Amino acid sequence: MGQFIDGPLWTFSLSVFVLGVIWRVVTILIAGNRSDLATAKGSAGKGAIRTVFSRFVPERTVATRGRIQLIAGYLFHLGLLALLFFAKPHVDFIAERITGLSWSAMPHWAFIVSAEAAFIGLILLWLHRVLNPVTRLLSDLDDHVGSILVFLVMLTGCLALAQAFEPLRLIHLLLAELLLIYFPFSKLMHAFTFVMSRGYTGATMGRKGINA
Repeated sequence: MGQFIDGPLWTFSLSVFVLGVIWRVVTILIAGNRSDLATAKGSAGKGAIRTVFSRFVPERTVATRGRIQLIAGYLFHLGLLALLFFAKPHVDFIAERITGLSWSAMPHWAFIVSAEAAFIGLILLWLHRVLNPVTRLLSDLDDHVGSILVFLVMLTGCLALAQAFEPLRLIHLLLAELLLIYFPFSKLMHAFTFVMSRGYTGATMGRKGINA
């Protein structure tokens, strides 16, 4: 079983992830949009670039009323990003199994801080999703499955950090592979499509001379 998880299943899950992400992105790009026949009052390109980056800074009302979600979102996403690309086991795994390239891993204390930030952020976001009547109504099974899968992958990864218990490492890898397979067909795809979404909105508004 261990050889299957380490070998064929890893290859299959990575292939599904890469091909699935490419397929989703391509289908969005080829869908196109209706031509805007109105006279342009501004630059679509500048509007797209401005909106992609300006959305990282929330509007005042959002920062005030949604402060918990805002802080939790940044804690989770930045913490997860640090764990994914700078935790030493991941740096070694990526170098050995994917790219052949290596870089400096973060120290152990930074790993602990990043893991705590990611866990706190994810738990707060999920609690808000299930406790707030509006977000609970808007959420579906996909939202919960994605959150639970990411949580389990992070949890088993932290527990397997010592690399002293081989079954635990395999469980972590298995869950990560299930997440890779699930990813392209879920809302987790926003990790790739958020730039396209912001850019489209910014370009549309920018062409109309509106600062989005």
